[in-house]
Amino acid sequence: MLYVLYGQDRFSIHRTMLKIKAGLGDGEMLATNTTTLDGRNLTLSQLKNHCDAVPFLSAHRLVIVNGLLGRFETVEKKTQSSRGRPQSGPGEWEGFADYVSHMPPTTVLVLIDGDTKAQNPLLNQVSSLAEVSTFPALRGKELKAWIRQLVSEEGGTITQDAVDLLSELIGGDLWAMHGEIQKLTLYCQARNIGADDVRHLTTHAQEANIFALVDAVADGKTELAQRVLHRLYNDGAEPMHILAMITRQFRLIALATDLKPGLSRLQIQERLGLRSSYPVDKTLRQARAYDLSRVKRAYRKLLETDLAIKTGKYGERLALELMVTELARPES
Repeated sequence: MLYVLYGQDRFSIHRTMLKIKAGLGDGEMLATNTTTLDGRNLTLSQLKNHCDAVPFLSAHRLVIVNGLLGRFETVEKKTQSSRGRPQSGPGEWEGFADYVSHMPPTTVLVLIDGDTKAQNPLLNQVSSLAEVSTFPALRGKELKAWIRQLVSEEGGTITQDAVDLLSELIGGDLWAMHGEIQKLTLYCQARNIGADDVRHLTTHAQEANIFALVDAVADGKTELAQRVLHRLYNDGAEPMHILAMITRQFRLIALATDLKPGLSRLQIQERLGLRSSYPVDKTLRQARAYDLSRVKRAYRKLLETDLAIKTGKYGERLALELMVTELARPES
């Protein structure tokens, strides 16, 4: 069986992945038969080796591949080589669909990716053989409907004012939204969640979110930055997710420092790709504290941290704590 999950909404992809795992039987035995692969450098022969393996004391083998589709997003745009011949396209992956159609029935293969175009050549190969689900970023009415649904799933009820305020403060970050809704339903219990409840509880959440962490780093407040980082841990944020959030915020800061003067509020929001006013305000304020050289320094440290984690030099939490300390130090 092949599943393809792609889109900007990583939270919903995560929840769908949990449902897939739950449908494959005993979780402990499935864990010993699960392999996660980085699709950016994966070969088809390597994938076959993992998918062809017989599951051990389990009905299924689960193989998860991250980032494979993204490799083929720009194949058609590649320039020709110096000899005038087109650069290689899918190559050995041209046989991927044929392999999927003959894959062992005990193997469940899941491809997970971000933004992927409908004309992606690898996706086109296997779309008729797979269960394909796309997860665009939620906004507007869809986001507000999702908030109401999640509140209901958590056993609560919520007023429209509170839905509007949550949508404005948190936007499409469903990871943060999920945590806030859990807090709100626990706090309000049998009564409606109102706008005042959101204002009361999200004050702490705003201090403990990524904006506060970047603020502390920008101000050189190492101790505060470490407290915020540990608060994020306590709220259930995974270290690699925090690293991704910090990287995203510095990307937004870099974009904001390069904005042309005279743009309207809506134009700025569109250029930054943000869906609510709160993160726009925070990003523009942070951009005033960072010149381009400081943003480049932050990017180098983010890259070093990512490599340190992936090569096993440091554990995830230690690597993040060292990174935050380094970023908060003034430049020599």
